[in-house]
Amino acid sequence: MATILVTCFEPFGGEARNASQEAVSRLPEAVDGCRLVREVLPVCFGTAAARAGQAIDALHPGAVLCVGQAAGRSALTPERVALNLADTARPDNAGCCPVDVPIVPGGPAAYFTTLPVKAMAAVITAAGAPAAVSCSAGTYVCNDLFYRLRHGYPELPLGFLHVPALPGSSREGPSLPVEVTLRGLTAALRCVAAFLAGAER
Repeated sequence: MATILVTCFEPFGGEARNASQEAVSRLPEAVDGCRLVREVLPVCFGTAAARAGQAIDALHPGAVLCVGQAAGRSALTPERVALNLADTARPDNAGCCPVDVPIVPGGPAAYFTTLPVKAMAAVITAAGAPAAVSCSAGTYVCNDLFYRLRHGYPELPLGFLHVPALPGSSREGPSLPVEVTLRGLTAALRCVAAFLAGAER
């Protein structure tokens, strides 16, 4: 049975919950013949990727889907691109606040995902959750994780999916009930499982 590693993030920015962690914690043990292994990551530049890398090295998964919360978004958004840039005015959970810093000095300006983002968006929508392909994972810890993993594991099917904040979040803007996010996330993982099955033929 192939393994899909699904990462999510702890709460950050003064919030008590993180939509990514809430949804990932509710996932089934397996989808369409693939075992799902969850890993909660710290919202810390560099450290999140190091923790995810340890999980990858231990599990040797067939694919990795990283999930993070994006306040202000109203849809689940598979990310197409990771930028070689860390830039924020908001410190991470360790107090780190990089400004205009390359994630990997001398590394490529960007990496594309190695997961089928358009197909993922389509199946999420078909499952009854809003979805759209995104071309910017931002410049915070989510993008840092995405870029570092693509840089370190270039042959591994790997991507990032942002989900909206939960209702009742202290941040103003769109939100999505966790049940809807879970439905869309499960559909996205079924798409990844199908992608792996096709790659193995």
